[in-house]
Amino acid sequence: MLGLNRKDASLLLIVAILVALAPIFLNPFPEQSGLAQFNAGYPDLMQRFVIFGIFAIGFNILFGLTGYLSFGHAAFLGAGSYAGVWMLKLLTINVIPAIIISTAVAGIFALFIGFISLRRSGIYFSILTLAFAQMSYALAYSVLTPITGGETALQTSLNDPRILDGGNTSGNIPAPSIFGLQMSDSIQVALGGWLWTFNVGYYLAALVMLFSFYLSIRIFRSPFGIMLRAIKSNQQRLNYTGLNTKPYMLACFVISGMYAGLAGGLMVSMDPLAGAERMQWTASGEVVLMTILGGVGTLIGPVLGAGLIQYLENIFSKINDNILHQWFAFLPDGAEDFFVSIIYPFVGKGWHLTLGLMFMAVIIFLPGGLVELGQKLASIFKKRGSTPSNNPNTEPAE
Repeated sequence: MLGLNRKDASLLLIVAILVALAPIFLNPFPEQSGLAQFNAGYPDLMQRFVIFGIFAIGFNILFGLTGYLSFGHAAFLGAGSYAGVWMLKLLTINVIPAIIISTAVAGIFALFIGFISLRRSGIYFSILTLAFAQMSYALAYSVLTPITGGETALQTSLNDPRILDGGNTSGNIPAPSIFGLQMSDSIQVALGGWLWTFNVGYYLAALVMLFSFYLSIRIFRSPFGIMLRAIKSNQQRLNYTGLNTKPYMLACFVISGMYAGLAGGLMVSMDPLAGAERMQWTASGEVVLMTILGGVGTLIGPVLGAGLIQYLENIFSKINDNILHQWFAFLPDGAEDFFVSIIYPFVGKGWHLTLGLMFMAVIIFLPGGLVELGQKLASIFKKRGSTPSNNPNTEPAE
C-alpha cells in the first residue's frame, strides 16, 4: 500500500487512527472530575503535539540516519515562521501559500548552512550549527528588526496589503484560514460528562504530519536512506572507496531543515506570530530531547517524544501545591504536608527537573527511548501469554 511493506503500512494506519481520534483519546476523564486537569484534548495543545512531531521527525532523519547532531535546527524553525507570517501579510490570509513558502525558505537557508557546516563532522559540526543558530537569533532580535519585528515579534496587522485577498473591509485583523474555514473553528461534542473538541487547525496540521510521517518512512526504506545509514556506520570507509558522501549529507540536511520550516509555517498558521526566541539554542536542544526520549533512528519515536515533552510542559507544569494538598487531603496533616513537600519540586515550575531525571533514566537504561520501552513490555507480555508445549515424557537412553 502506497509503496510500503505490510509492517510500515500497518504502522502508518495505526498512527492515522490515533491522530484522527486524538480529541477523544486525549480527554479520558470527564470534565467535572478531579482528574480532568490531566486531559490534553485542547486544540492548542493538540496542534503543538503534531507540529513538534513534524519538527522531531525531520530532525530524526538527520540525527537518526547519519548520526550528525545539529544544535541549530531552531534557525530553520524560525526562518519558516518568519516567511509564513510575511506570506500572511503580503499575499493572502489562506495558510496554504504560507506553509509552502515556509518550507522552501527553510530549505534554502539549510542549503547555505549545511554547505558550510558539513565541511566538518562530529562535535565541530554541532558547534558550527549552534553558532549559526545563535547568529540567526541575534540578527532576528536586533539587526533585522524591520524584517523580523525584533523583540516585539512579527505579526499580522489590519493594514497588511494581502494582494490576493483584496481590501480588508471588516475592520478586524483577519484570522488565518483555509478555503473559508478559520484555524480556530471547532466543533464540540458533549457525551455524558465528556467534552470533545474537533478543531480545523488541528486536523490540517495532523494531515500534514501524516504526510510527513509517510515521507519519512519512504526515506528510511529507500536506497538514499540505506546510504545515509552507511555514512553513519563508517563514513571514512566510504570515502576510501572513492564514494563522495557530501551530496548525500547535504541533501539529508536540507530535507531535515525543510521539515523544521514546515513546522514553523504550521505554527504561524495557527497563531500568526513569529518571535526571535524560536531561533534560540534552547529550541534546538528541545528537539534533541524529543528525539532521544522517543527513540533515535526509529520511525514513531520522535512523535512520541514530542508528545511527551509537550504534555509535561503544558499539563504537568500546571500542578501546584494547592492541587497536591487536594490530592493528599485524606491523610493526617503532618503526612499531607510531608508528601506535598516531597512531590512539589518535581511538578509545577519544577517540571524541568522531572524531564531531566527522565532523560537521564532513558540514556542509562533505555537508549532506544520510549520505543525500546514498548518493545520490552511487549516481549514480557508475549512471554507470559505463551504456554509451554506439551511434549511427551521420554526416557533417557541408556
